[in-house]
Amino acid sequence: MAEIGEGPGTVPEHERILQEIQSTDTACVGPTLRSVYDDQPNAHKKFMEKLDACIRNHDKEIEKMCNFHHQGFVDAITELLKVRTDAEKLKVQVTDTNRRFQDAGKEVIVQTEDIIRCRIQQRNITTVVEKLQLCLPVLEMYSKLKEQMSTKRYYSALKTMEQLENVYFPRVSQYRFCQLMIENLPKLREDIKEISMSDLKDFLESIRKHSDKIGETAMKQAQQQKIFTVTLQKQNNVKFGKTMYINDRIPEERNEIVLKHAFEEEDENEEEVLTVQDLVDFSPVYQCLHIYSVLGDEETFENYYRKQRKKQARLVLQPQSNMHETVDGYRRYFTQIVGFFVVEDHILHVTQGLVTRAYTDELWNMALSKIIAVLRAHSSYCTDPDLVLELKNLIVIFADTLQGYGFPVNRLFDLLFEIRDQYNETLLKKWAGVFRDIFEEDNYSPIPIVSEEEYKAIISKFPFQDPDLEKQPFPKKLPMSQSVPHIYIQVKEFIYASLKFSESLHRSSTEIDDMLRKSTNLLLTRTLSSCLLNLIKKPHIGLTELVQIIINTTHLEQACKYLEDFITNITNISQETVHTTRLYGLSTFKDARHAAEGEIYTKLNQKIDEFVQLADYDWTMSEPDGRASGYLMDLINFLRSIFQVFTHLPTNSSDHAAMSGKVAQTACMSACQHLSTSLMQMLLDSELKQISMGAVQQFNLDVIQCELFASSEPVPGFQGDTLQLAFIDLRQLLDLFMVWDWSTYLADYGQPASKYLRVNPNTALTLLEKMKDTSKKNNIFAQFRKNDRDKQKLIETVVKQLKSLVNGMSQHT
Repeated sequence: MAEIGEGPGTVPEHERILQEIQSTDTACVGPTLRSVYDDQPNAHKKFMEKLDACIRNHDKEIEKMCNFHHQGFVDAITELLKVRTDAEKLKVQVTDTNRRFQDAGKEVIVQTEDIIRCRIQQRNITTVVEKLQLCLPVLEMYSKLKEQMSTKRYYSALKTMEQLENVYFPRVSQYRFCQLMIENLPKLREDIKEISMSDLKDFLESIRKHSDKIGETAMKQAQQQKIFTVTLQKQNNVKFGKTMYINDRIPEERNEIVLKHAFEEEDENEEEVLTVQDLVDFSPVYQCLHIYSVLGDEETFENYYRKQRKKQARLVLQPQSNMHETVDGYRRYFTQIVGFFVVEDHILHVTQGLVTRAYTDELWNMALSKIIAVLRAHSSYCTDPDLVLELKNLIVIFADTLQGYGFPVNRLFDLLFEIRDQYNETLLKKWAGVFRDIFEEDNYSPIPIVSEEEYKAIISKFPFQDPDLEKQPFPKKLPMSQSVPHIYIQVKEFIYASLKFSESLHRSSTEIDDMLRKSTNLLLTRTLSSCLLNLIKKPHIGLTELVQIIINTTHLEQACKYLEDFITNITNISQETVHTTRLYGLSTFKDARHAAEGEIYTKLNQKIDEFVQLADYDWTMSEPDGRASGYLMDLINFLRSIFQVFTHLPTNSSDHAAMSGKVAQTACMSACQHLSTSLMQMLLDSELKQISMGAVQQFNLDVIQCELFASSEPVPGFQGDTLQLAFIDLRQLLDLFMVWDWSTYLADYGQPASKYLRVNPNTALTLLEKMKDTSKKNNIFAQFRKNDRDKQKLIETVVKQLKSLVNGMSQHT
């Protein structure tokens, strides 16, 4: 009844819920059931009832279905019971079959497991091979790197490092060994830098030690090239008809032989020509440069190299203290410098940037200034001209060698001009000794000639010409002494020696000619002139030797024109050239002659003084001896013999005859004047207090002999009584006292026509006082008292008048 009383909307709702429950997944039943409780009151109860009714309906349907299929079920059970027996049999069979199958499959399982294991190994091997193929190139490259390091191929090693870093390492960067390799590369680079720098240091030390050999080879090659060029040039000069004399005095006609020898020597030495690359292994420099370039540190390497080379340059440029003593010292100095700059030039041309032209020019300018200063200082110590000449040759070879490598050397040739002056000074000193030896060995007598061969031998050495002498038979004598041809030969030797220095200076023939003439002028005007003057002043050179020296200088003067011709033949510069320097032999030998003449006069006067010192007058004698004094006669005889010597003075020309006559006349006049002066001084000697009239008369006898000597014309050429005038002072003085003509003297004093014009009042007073004192002491007039008194008064009167004249003269003065 209750179910009938339900509203019509409620039943369909419950059915819907039941349908949802039956059709919905059990997980979603919750919300449906919740809706049962959310509906109207008593809805739950009504739902349960509806649910029970639904269950009963389903049970009825199940029962109907079971009843419908029961027979079939029974039949099926029956059939199953029948099959049960067969199933058991089948089970036994299946079990047996399974057992047998399991027994048979055990071996297959084992083999299958082996196959699986092999497959895994194969896969692993394939993977390993793939990875190894990826790693092997890296390992091979690293092994190659190690090999390159061990064989010191550092530049290749750096390139290998670059390949490893850029190509190979990125492929295997995930492996630990790769990281170890990457970490080791910077250390290897540093090792390479250190090793290459060490090799560079060894190289720098090596080239410092081998600079001598490098420079010696370079200079030798430059010298050979120069010899070949000069020889070829001289051969060309011969072809064009030029005749010159070369250093060893071989005429140009022999140059073909010299050139042939030069070619032969060049052929012999051609295989032995070495270059700087043959002497020095430059690979450390190249390698170090490449290494630092690859490492991006090229500037550091360049700075280090230049710094070290500058240090070596300073060491090379520092000479030994005794370098100037031998030519080997200079040679070592030059070869080291040449070796240094040859290496730098090679580095300049085979590398880019390591050494620049500006750097080498700066280094050379610094070195050149130092070299010039060193040579200027050390050459100043050289006193041997041969050493200076060898030094010049070394400097020329040194300059030519470096000039061949492009270094400017003009300053070196300018220095050679300074050294040339010093060379000339050493030559002058050497030839001064040569001249002194020649003068010491000379006997200062004409050269005796006994045969035609001797005459020709001397003429071949000295240009002497005398037609008159040639006509004379043998034996005969040449007017000059042995020193003349020897001096002439030595002057030519000096010109040769001076020419040796002038060669290879890159100067014109005109300049060389000027050098030779100037140096020869110095030899004549300074050295030879000084030696002649010193010779003339020597005490052992007598009057005869002085006369011979005058003769010698005359012939040497005449030979000067032949010396000029000799220089002209050497240089091919005509004497008519505007700027040609002339030889000053004329003035040189004239000065020497004048000095010899002056020395003749001096020595002659000294000899006269020696004779005068032998005078032994008795100034108190009452009567003269009646003959001249012995010393004076000896002196006159000596003067006669001496003036005979002057006949040997050269008179082969009118000029020489006039000159020799003048010398003889001057010597004779000088001797007479000096004798007159010496005799006058003897009378007026302050130590001589008393003179008797007898002594005056004796003295008068000596003066008469002097006058007779003067009048005998000991030297021709005097006019009238010119020579006698040398004794006029003595004659008038003695006449005044001998005649006692005081009245005439005092009356005519000061008159041009005075008989006693040459008697000085002071001289007369001095001598009169000496006689006055003698009169008082000896009482000469004691027997004639009145006459004595008169004469004494006369003497006193004369003395007073003479004193008056003397005082008047002093006041006038």
